[in-house]
Amino acid sequence: MEFVATCLFGVERMLADEIDALGYERTETSDGRITFEADADAIARGNLWLRTAERLYMKAGAFSADTFDGLFEGTKALPWEQWLDRDACFPVTGHSLKSALFSVPDCQAIIKKAIVERLKQKYGLNWFGETGAKYRVEFFIFHDKVTLMIDTSGTPLHKRGYRLASNDAPLRETLAAALVKLSRPREGVLFRDPFCGSGTIPIEAALIMTNTAPGLNRSFAAEEFCFVEKGVFAQAREEAREARVPAAGFEAYASDIDPKFVSITKGNIRRAGVGSHVKAFVADALDISSGGRRGTVVCNPPYGERLSDRRACEELYAAMGRAFASLGTWQIYVLSSHEDFENFYGRKADKVRKLYNGMIKCNFYQYFKNGRRE
Repeated sequence: MEFVATCLFGVERMLADEIDALGYERTETSDGRITFEADADAIARGNLWLRTAERLYMKAGAFSADTFDGLFEGTKALPWEQWLDRDACFPVTGHSLKSALFSVPDCQAIIKKAIVERLKQKYGLNWFGETGAKYRVEFFIFHDKVTLMIDTSGTPLHKRGYRLASNDAPLRETLAAALVKLSRPREGVLFRDPFCGSGTIPIEAALIMTNTAPGLNRSFAAEEFCFVEKGVFAQAREEAREARVPAAGFEAYASDIDPKFVSITKGNIRRAGVGSHVKAFVADALDISSGGRRGTVVCNPPYGERLSDRRACEELYAAMGRAFASLGTWQIYVLSSHEDFENFYGRKADKVRKLYNGMIKCNFYQYFKNGRRE
């Protein structure tokens, strides 16, 4: 079977590593999506384990089409009866880029009609009530190549289930996991987020360090699919539970100056089941100290576009540069959309990686030698 995993721009390399770790074979990589081949159990294991994926799709087929007739016939030729039963509910959504067929509503209608015509012939029905399980059909048309997929995730994968409440500008769990992976957390090294908001970064760090599958405590659309073997998700969850490790030497601090956010973080920590690894408390990020420990800071401070005005953020970045210098050899990782962050922080980063926080273009500034200042 072929699958397509989508992700935020800039995260493709980390998602590819996760797919490789599951033992699946990647066949194509493009901006924000990776295609791979795997056995049917990937529907369960992929949804449970892909930390940086936004959704996991089963690929139904691909063909070229630059006319609506071509789109209709190409869609109708696919064996939809293998995946959609008689009472299936199958809404159609999608995108078209740099293609002759640019009208998304028209493409939706034609693909829907083609699937209906195929199922009419196969099931001998003239009308579909669509009262059963929901199979969201997704199309992606790029340079006149049509890819048709079925969404196996349902609710986006960044929604792990632990974050019922958040601050005003929450960081997606998938992006937080990517930031954590880039920072390479280790046992015996304190992991700290002094702008924790809803605690997403430290929680994702604890899930990674304990090898906890991010989707372990949520459900997926494919659990209701007629073509998914019964028990495959239960087996995958049992394997995931057995794969967890104690990581007794890992500790994370989640702090914020706002008591309301710390309260939210504590609830999220509890629901994520990482209370033995993550401690949340009220603190000013500028009062940070090493306490004589080795440590790593990974944070997502205000950008100036969402949480406060630009000048205040620039003053904060300068104060961060002075405060974090006291941490000695700690490594510092900061996500920001401000193009002049390094100038205000007072140091050029050792490495900068471009990422997207939703639709906001950001840089992830990585300081490996925090003790040296310019």
